[in-house]
Amino acid sequence: MQTVSRVNKSVFRAFAQAERQQVARMSSAAEKVPLSRLEADEYLNDRYKSLDERLKIVKKRLNTPLTLAEKVVYGHLDDPENQELKRGSSYLKLRPDRVAMQDATAQMAMLQFISSGLPKTMVPSTIHCDHLIEGTTSPQPERENNFGGEADLKFAVKNNKEVYDFLATAGAKFGVGFWKPGSGIIHQIVLENYALPGLMMIGTDSHTPNAGGLGMCAVGVGGADAVDVMAGLPWELKAPKVIGVKLTGKMSKWTSPKDVILKVAGILTVKGGTGAIVEYFGPGVDTMSCTGMATICNMGAEIGATTSMFPYNKKMYDYLAATGREAAAKLADQYKDNLKADEGAVYDQLIEINLTELEPHINGPFTPDLAHPL
Repeated sequence: MQTVSRVNKSVFRAFAQAERQQVARMSSAAEKVPLSRLEADEYLNDRYKSLDERLKIVKKRLNTPLTLAEKVVYGHLDDPENQELKRGSSYLKLRPDRVAMQDATAQMAMLQFISSGLPKTMVPSTIHCDHLIEGTTSPQPERENNFGGEADLKFAVKNNKEVYDFLATAGAKFGVGFWKPGSGIIHQIVLENYALPGLMMIGTDSHTPNAGGLGMCAVGVGGADAVDVMAGLPWELKAPKVIGVKLTGKMSKWTSPKDVILKVAGILTVKGGTGAIVEYFGPGVDTMSCTGMATICNMGAEIGATTSMFPYNKKMYDYLAATGREAAAKLADQYKDNLKADEGAVYDQLIEINLTELEPHINGPFTPDLAHPL
């Protein structure tokens, strides 16, 4: 009886262990977070794991505090163990997470990709039909004297039918997401569906940095760069300098996030951000909405910046949750140390703005860096 009892206990333990392993496997699978609702076979977990592993290698090599910009850029190095890392001089080979293209620039990019002979893109990619839609505010003869959104969309669909048909069919064949005319503006669609903290995206539009409002390193490029990334080749970028903008205080009811970038433009001028990533930080960041941060990043293009970024915070968590991506926000929480600058990180240039004292601005005429406080 004792022998049988011992055998039974052994069997029960084996069954219990097997059950625990099965539960663990099921739990692990259940915790997989898709990159987007439309890309169920690509996982954010893998991206964050890769970012973390590469950062550990880089930190061991450099042994110095890193800015947020450095963390995200270096976290996408093709060869983190051997890549030379000198701000403003080294040419980095990077592995972006995704590509976004607008309809005017996607045409040649897709033609070039087709000539590569690859069956599908090597990274998640999307096409957004918005730039070929021309807005009107008065009656137009060629539009039967109609004007406004509905008439503009109808005219664009008719006038650009061959382009839209090509982009739609090419997208379907090569696994590229297609957002048809009328779906919305590329930058807003990206922010609501694809932008995620700590990831890297290149886009064929100068205002691609809009996604920095969600902590993404998003860089505007030409079509040739987009083709390289879609074909699985490393993307080359000169290691950017980092301009830090420390925000303190809280905006009054008379100011908005746009006044922040107008103020920065007045300080840096239209060339002041060239070859640099503008990184915002400080307690004032937490007083802004996610869309407000995106507005600031969007207009960073007007000062020539490579891109602009904000650190991951509660506002980003809330925005992700509100757009149906709370699982991604919870995962970002687990990697939040990689999504903000290290204590003591050094910037090539530092600007301080007290939001409490910030005045409403208008900029111009003729140049966006001619700032006038009201």
